[in-house]
Amino acid sequence: MLVDSHCHLDFPDFADDLDAVMGRAAAAGVGVMLTINTHLTRFERTLAVAERFDNVWCTVGIHPHEAGTEPAAEVERLVELSRHPKVVGFGETGLDYFYDKSPRERQRDSFRAHLAAARTTGLPVVVHTRDADADTAAILEEEMAKGAFTGLIHCFSSGPDLAARAVDLGLMVSVSGIVTFKKTEALRATLAAVPLERLLVETDCPYLAPVPYRGKRNEPAYVAATAAALAAVKGVAAADLEAATTANFFRLFTKVRQ
Repeated sequence: MLVDSHCHLDFPDFADDLDAVMGRAAAAGVGVMLTINTHLTRFERTLAVAERFDNVWCTVGIHPHEAGTEPAAEVERLVELSRHPKVVGFGETGLDYFYDKSPRERQRDSFRAHLAAARTTGLPVVVHTRDADADTAAILEEEMAKGAFTGLIHCFSSGPDLAARAVDLGLMVSVSGIVTFKKTEALRATLAAVPLERLLVETDCPYLAPVPYRGKRNEPAYVAATAAALAAVKGVAAADLEAATTANFFRLFTKVRQ
């Protein structure tokens, strides 16, 4: 069984054919999906998808793009919403200095609030970072010094320094379809050095469809192509990569029922 550890099934892109999307995921061997909340004000919509399907779970959180327009993330509110049986983690949260859609200070404050919620509950946090590796690593290290938490860097596209610092903190690294793109040799080299027991696979759908689906709307079934590419990077059999990343997911997201 494969797990899509990061998708956005509540997005309008899937409004017209979600049942068909789920059917194709099952046919591709994708047994569990984690749909990720990006707006706290739209949490009920994310939760509704998780409640509709037995094999879909969700997170609660505020994407860094939305940190400037959503209500400020409050630890108590995040913790309260995480008590729902279908909510298994926080985020996505983090820092995005590439698009800078939200003030950086608001992004950093929101990020720290999500990490505090993760520390309080023991649930993992899903971290987004783009063009912000130094600040992301510094905040993770500062917050970890206050007390342990678990989590992952999603859609990893950074360099070896952030990968090594994340691994040193006990975090996992989640790999998207970017690993299949022709011009990402440096990323593949970085991922080759990440221990297999720290890797997950994801689609981040509807974005970043892997080769050979690039240019199309991404969907959970396509995580199989990403897993195959990552297996090649790691020099392991596809079945071994599948088994490892699935076991890693369940070890991290302990609320998910197998």
